[in-house]
Amino acid sequence: MKREYHKWYSPNLEKEMELLVFGHSGAKVLFFPPRMGRFYDYEDWKVIKALEEKITNGDLQVFCVDSVDLESFYNSFSHPGYRIYRHIQYEQYVLEEVLPLANKINTNPNVISAGCSLGAYHAVNVAMRHPNLFCKVVGMSGRYDLTKSKGYFKDLLSGFHNDFVYFNMPNQYLKNLEDPNLIQQIDNMDIILTIGKEDPFLESNYILSDIFNEKGISHQLFEWDERAHKAYYWRKMVQIYF
Repeated sequence: MKREYHKWYSPNLEKEMELLVFGHSGAKVLFFPPRMGRFYDYEDWKVIKALEEKITNGDLQVFCVDSVDLESFYNSFSHPGYRIYRHIQYEQYVLEEVLPLANKINTNPNVISAGCSLGAYHAVNVAMRHPNLFCKVVGMSGRYDLTKSKGYFKDLLSGFHNDFVYFNMPNQYLKNLEDPNLIQQIDNMDIILTIGKEDPFLESNYILSDIFNEKGISHQLFEWDERAHKAYYWRKMVQIYF
């Protein structure tokens, strides 16, 4: 299985960023790490190993991106206005730096957005905001409104709300989406949500599923036994849903 390491100074984030690429051809997967995770987590946790056959066969090429969660949503020392601003910079990094690199390495037109835990939020949010760029999105163990507290998972914006927050919380902005062209672009994607029955984010997934149903957007929602919010389950999920 081909493995490449990339590192460069990001003008959008004004810092060096790293990523790993696995495979040589096939649909491109932008794989976002779990909350506060790193670009090497899925390799360390053998999630990439679980995809080895599809990667080696040339069906998938996986781009494991890094995160700035500790500078954005989990940066409790900064004003929430800065947290969401930093997240927007991160999205620009993904769109203007990571995706062009992926397209340069691999000309396959099919791009999949995927992630686990907070990575599922990143994957779903960027795909919903830019559906013309993706053919498929897979959200595993995700939370789709970071302003809603659940158990010990607090509101990551500390009660702060503005348009930037609104337009980056899928369960908020999709509910009021009326543009038929944008709805059609989202419907054109293969949308898969998967969540454990005991996961605290189960309700968030059902809210998003209900929104899709209201808009006539086709999607699939799968419930797994127990909480299913760790690498053991994600290794199984990627084999089924990727």
